[in-house]
Amino acid sequence: MNQQVHTRIAVLGPGAIGTTVAAALHEVGRTPMLCGRTPRDSLVLQGSGIRIVVPGPVRTDPAQIARPVDLVFLAVKATQTAATAQWLAALSGPQTVVCVLQNGVEQLESVTALCPQGRVVPAVVWFPAQAQSDGSVLLRSDARISLPDEATSLVVAQALQGSRCLVDLVSNFRSLAWQKLLQNAAAGLMALTHRRSGMYGRHDISKLTLDYLQECLAVARAEGAELGDEVPQAILDKFQASPADLGTSILADCEAGRPLEWDIRNGVIARRGRARGIPTPIGDVLVPLLAAASDGPG
Repeated sequence: MNQQVHTRIAVLGPGAIGTTVAAALHEVGRTPMLCGRTPRDSLVLQGSGIRIVVPGPVRTDPAQIARPVDLVFLAVKATQTAATAQWLAALSGPQTVVCVLQNGVEQLESVTALCPQGRVVPAVVWFPAQAQSDGSVLLRSDARISLPDEATSLVVAQALQGSRCLVDLVSNFRSLAWQKLLQNAAAGLMALTHRRSGMYGRHDISKLTLDYLQECLAVARAEGAELGDEVPQAILDKFQASPADLGTSILADCEAGRPLEWDIRNGVIARRGRARGIPTPIGDVLVPLLAAASDGPG
């Protein structure tokens, strides 16, 4: 790990996911530069038996970035990606790795267009982290991310080596990304009902969720994902085994009146389905409702 001691790291978007990664880095002596929209003196991560304070400040002006960094963790919501263009231009050079900690299966396309100099690595984030009313972030399980098993991902894995954020390098990243997308798509029901994981214990909701996941699975397979027939039930089982009060980021955004990631979580499945001639009747109802809940009017 000695070769990584002087790696310059930035976390762009110090929300729930960004704070978790920043805290993991700070805890092992690799405190990152913090970049975002809102000035703050520090970040706080709390969880079972932990409280980590990451020193700031959170920088808010990309014009003040003197030189590129080696590694950027991009942790803004997908709805905010376009607004990071100036930040990515300031933080990235030809050797910079940009690890995209976002939902969906289109990270490479959306971020590479804004960051032509950097080397973009998509990630799958597996941990629930929730912003609290006091500005801190609550980590509700162990932190873990998955990356494609390729040379560029090693920069990210080395930066997080020995930290509380575990890194998996997976050979079939496409399949794993689609599996997480199916989980996120089903979680969209929380935003429409304003209910948390406990609702998946209802028979009617569990049946609707399974039916929706089956049509999502058909699209995922057409897109090259190698996912078994057991995946829809496994995703539902995970929701039903979660604490009844466990929410999701799209529900938190809905409750706060923020734009929703409806397109990269649900719309993409309907779009890809149409392109391949695969019917998505449930998605064709859910997507307009989520879009309206996000963007209005009304």
